Amino acid sequence: MEYPSTTTTTISCHHPNIVDIQKPLPITSPMMMEKMSKSETIELRNKHVGPSVTLFFKKNPLKIIRGKGQYMYDEKDNAYLDCINNVAHVGHCHPAVVKAATDQMQLIYTNSRFLHDNLVVYAKRITDTMPKPLSVCYFVNSGSEANDLAIRLARSHTKNKDIITIDGAYHGHLTTLIDISPMKFLKIKGAKKKKWVHLTSLPCSYRGKYNLDNCESSSEIGQRYGEEIKQIIQDAHDQGRQIAAFIHESMISCGGQVLLPENYLKNVYKHVREAGGVCIADEVQVGFGRTGKMWAFEYQNVVPDIVTMGKPMGNGHPIACVITTPEIAESFARIGTEYFNTYGGNPVSLAVANAVLDVIEQEKLIDHGIQVGNLMLEELEKLKKKYSLIGDIRGVGLFIGIELVNNRRTKEPATLIAEYIVARFKENRILMSTEGKFGNVLKIKPPMVFNESNVKQFIFILEEILQDINYMHQSRTRSSSLSSAYSSDSISINGGNGNYNNGQNGVENNISSDSLSDEDSSIISE
Repeated sequence: MEYPSTTTTTISCHHPNIVDIQKPLPITSPMMMEKMSKSETIELRNKHVGPSVTLFFKKNPLKIIRGKGQYMYDEKDNAYLDCINNVAHVGHCHPAVVKAATDQMQLIYTNSRFLHDNLVVYAKRITDTMPKPLSVCYFVNSGSEANDLAIRLARSHTKNKDIITIDGAYHGHLTTLIDISPMKFLKIKGAKKKKWVHLTSLPCSYRGKYNLDNCESSSEIGQRYGEEIKQIIQDAHDQGRQIAAFIHESMISCGGQVLLPENYLKNVYKHVREAGGVCIADEVQVGFGRTGKMWAFEYQNVVPDIVTMGKPMGNGHPIACVITTPEIAESFARIGTEYFNTYGGNPVSLAVANAVLDVIEQEKLIDHGIQVGNLMLEELEKLKKKYSLIGDIRGVGLFIGIELVNNRRTKEPATLIAEYIVARFKENRILMSTEGKFGNVLKIKPPMVFNESNVKQFIFILEEILQDINYMHQSRTRSSSLSSAYSSDSISINGGNGNYNNGQNGVENNISSDSLSDEDSSIISE
């Protein structure tokens, strides 16, 4: 059966003050699986899916049945602008990606113990984007698998065990990765940091202990955080421990959309390598051009020893990769253990991954992301000048964070307000979520096809929400109004990669009208 071709149709936004937006209607599959009502789906999920597998918008979750481009559609065919799905990198259900998967599935779907051109062609293409000597690939199924394998490679090569990780980091859900992800293990009841794990401070130039309030430049901030790594290594040596690796995101995602200070990685890499360790760049969330460069570590002018990638690599199809040097690959081979991954590197996954690279190149999505991201940052800076609730705007390309504070001087996190804003965005059919230790950072990581019209829609709604919050504060009813609105549609911020739950970290449940005086309030327009 032939599918109907995609057509462009005017869909009216339900908000009366926003112009109609041209966007493609999704192709409807004749094999649609979604036949149950939303309540039936929830009932079955509650019976058969573990309670720790959380949902966005916990009290009233969305049932998403299809997507197209930067839009997702619920069971009632309502369109939602997706501002957070960094998995559907080139857009939901991109026809070239769908075709690549379909065509290959009709030929062969087997494991990587057989020769297949899809694998070697992709390995050549992806390593061509890397600086030398990064040239050896291992294909896996997820970012978690990639980071776990990266740790194995590092330990095999250095013969050491200890790992340095950044406070607030998240690197995956496997046992080893939970141990090096403070965002996760610090929340587990009774859990303690393993002796082989060493935490260094989150290098945030806004909220961190070294920032532009006590340092003269971003470069000085990077140097001072780098010196902290040097001390961590010395302390480990004093305990008779040796460093295998330093692992980092090239830009910090779940920790609050944090851009690394200038020369941070250059300083850290120097100390780690002098200690005999290797450096692992986790590009799972920020790679493939999201930040305006193919790999975010390029902004730091460093060459990692190991690079991991995942999420956007398959545009939603499960595939990930570890890239390293021939020297480290040889060390791994010498331990005598064959590495085999049943599904990693299969022909279908690599057909999809090749198609994703094609789309990035042919549609010039990296340049597009920078252009659209710059517009978003410019518009957000205008709002920051008007609303002191916005403490910081940071980002590059389509990797952007909006940090909300109750007081710009003290930087008290406005967590409750952030949750309220996310709920209001949902009412306006824009999907958002929060990041950071206190859950007060609005994250913007949409599909790379996000466009300038989407920016205008986003900014319009955000300012409308900020104006409403301002009005509630002036009426001295903000606390009760926010609490009521928030409780009506609480979201789980444990969705993407495990952000902190509301009510468990920081000051989020202590915000009241009494604690926010007129002079301290971040809500009043300046």
